[in-house]
Amino acid sequence: MSQSVCILGVTGSIGQSTLKILQQHPEKYSVFAVTAHSRILELVEICKQYRPKVVVVPSSRVKELQQSFNEQSLTDIEILTDEAGLIAVAEHADVDVVMAAIVGAAGLLPTLAAVKAGKRVLLANKEALVMSGDIMMQAARDYQAELLPVDSEHNAIFQCLPEGYFQNERNGQPKQGVSRILLTASGGPFLNHSLEQLHSVTPAQACKHPNWSMGQKISVDSATLMNKGLELIEACHLFAISEQFVTVVVHPQSIIHSMVQYVDGSTLAQMGNPDMCTPIAHALAWPERIQTHVPALDLFTNQQLDFQEPDTIRFPALKLARQAMQSGGLAPAILNAANEIAVAAFLQNNIGFTDIAQVVEQTLNQVEGGATESIERILQVDQMARSVAQQIVTHKGS
Repeated sequence: MSQSVCILGVTGSIGQSTLKILQQHPEKYSVFAVTAHSRILELVEICKQYRPKVVVVPSSRVKELQQSFNEQSLTDIEILTDEAGLIAVAEHADVDVVMAAIVGAAGLLPTLAAVKAGKRVLLANKEALVMSGDIMMQAARDYQAELLPVDSEHNAIFQCLPEGYFQNERNGQPKQGVSRILLTASGGPFLNHSLEQLHSVTPAQACKHPNWSMGQKISVDSATLMNKGLELIEACHLFAISEQFVTVVVHPQSIIHSMVQYVDGSTLAQMGNPDMCTPIAHALAWPERIQTHVPALDLFTNQQLDFQEPDTIRFPALKLARQAMQSGGLAPAILNAANEIAVAAFLQNNIGFTDIAQVVEQTLNQVEGGATESIERILQVDQMARSVAQQIVTHKGS
């Protein structure tokens, strides 16, 4: 029987890769709902091809979308709006699988709604776990949702862990013979830049990743290594492991996507060409495997694999993320909010590249953390941190 899929963030790079796989396996999957924020023309093309039952857009774009639907004879597609619409499709009774690929904090509530509806949730939105890891993981257990990682690194770790790993107590200690998780990082486009050179980096340079094709926000995060910091926090929640057992390894070729070390001296690695279709297909079909168009790794052309330690002097964002995870509670949500504001300011040329981590650090110092007792409290602190970060950005820019 075919599975019904909802794609949150269909016009982004993860959404596009998901469609590629669904297109390859029409007998297994159908598209029930898609959501988009701003790329309405692309959304209309997707609707023409995949004929979803429901689409979700911001209320400010409804008129434009309706007009296009009328012109293209797509009037049978229901249009929902804003956060309420996102939540409605994420928890919809007719949906089996939810691809959570909305970038940033905006993806938190729809992802949580999908988890509470007991769906198979393919998690590509790392911010949802960074902000509310404890609540999200508890909800997945309470509502028997399958929360499967799509980030290539976490998907790699998931593939390298022993069977039954997740049935164990979540106490932060490595389990079942696991001793350590090795989270790989490409190092981004500025791996070999000096601190001096980093000061003059432009948004265009930061958005040009050497190995992956990604959106602007995640490309900048990759360049500052904040992306790896967010992934470190995400790994701690997903795999119930304390941050001291997670080591970040810079691996410029992005061939090994991450590794798991065991107490007997074994290190298991998941390897493959850098293409998001592989982890998406793995999470979609798990525990089975389905074909993708991604070519198998050619070990004769990829003869060299390099590894090095990350430099937290040049890339302090990674250290800030680790410290936020050590502090626990609301610190990761504050880190994430400040980073979203700082990256947006950098992309608009309002602050410099090296200012991003400074804005995050100053915000962490100024906003009071505490325990993550509820989603409401997380969202409240998220807003507070954004406001403080915005003031710091304005001050830096003046």
